[in-house]
Amino acid sequence: MLKIALTGGDGLVGSRIIELLENDFTFISISQSRMDITNLAQVNAELKNLDFDIFLHLAAYTNVAEAEKTKDLAFKINRSGTQNVFAVVSGKNKKFIYISTDFVFDGKNPPFYEDSMPNPISAYGFSKYEGEKIIKNQAMIVRISYPYREKYELKKDFFRTFKSFLEQKKPLSLITDSLMTPTFIDDIAFALKYLFNNYSSEIFHLVGSNSLSPYQASLLIAEKFNLDKSIIGKTTYKKYIKDKAPLPRFAEIKSRKNDFYKMKSFQQGLEEIKS
Repeated sequence: MLKIALTGGDGLVGSRIIELLENDFTFISISQSRMDITNLAQVNAELKNLDFDIFLHLAAYTNVAEAEKTKDLAFKINRSGTQNVFAVVSGKNKKFIYISTDFVFDGKNPPFYEDSMPNPISAYGFSKYEGEKIIKNQAMIVRISYPYREKYELKKDFFRTFKSFLEQKKPLSLITDSLMTPTFIDDIAFALKYLFNNYSSEIFHLVGSNSLSPYQASLLIAEKFNLDKSIIGKTTYKKYIKDKAPLPRFAEIKSRKNDFYKMKSFQQGLEEIKS
């Protein structure tokens, strides 16, 4: 059985990967309290005698809005932290997978494929792209987009945020003239199962099969869970991002390489959650 060491194993995506694949792989989850990825000596001490086949690097600074105010910290974690972990893992001649994001693209000329040129417009996007540049052609890069799942107490994804607003009858004002590509985390896990077993030092997009506006996404949530859609208001991309962190406008992410696992549309993902 392959041994997968990972950072971020208690996070939104990582915890679900372990839940779904624990019978297929041996997971060695390394918590932040055990290993500060920004401290090379600590990374070296933790990993030098650890036995694993693949290192899955999920830990990241992911708060897009806060990253604009704390750029140094975002780059320290997403660039320097990645550099430290990759240096030790590659020094052991082990395989490495870096989980990246659709935020490495500017959202201007979609769709974006694995070979599209990154051009980040936010501090978060820049910091994740810096991580990509460290390992490109030497390890695997997996980009995901707007991940969501049924439940996870520690952090709300966009789906559960929208749903929670609607359940509490709090009005929402959502963008009609932009695109996002929601990705069901269960699909990410099962697609990774294939990649763990068929590793190659390439870029892969593991993303949902359709893109839609945040407004359309909220309407689907309301319909699927019998919630009041009359409280969903409309806004424009330009109005929404005023005084906020830059957001790739047309984040239509696609894959030319994923012919091994069929990713769900947002509607299919919601149906699975509901059932």
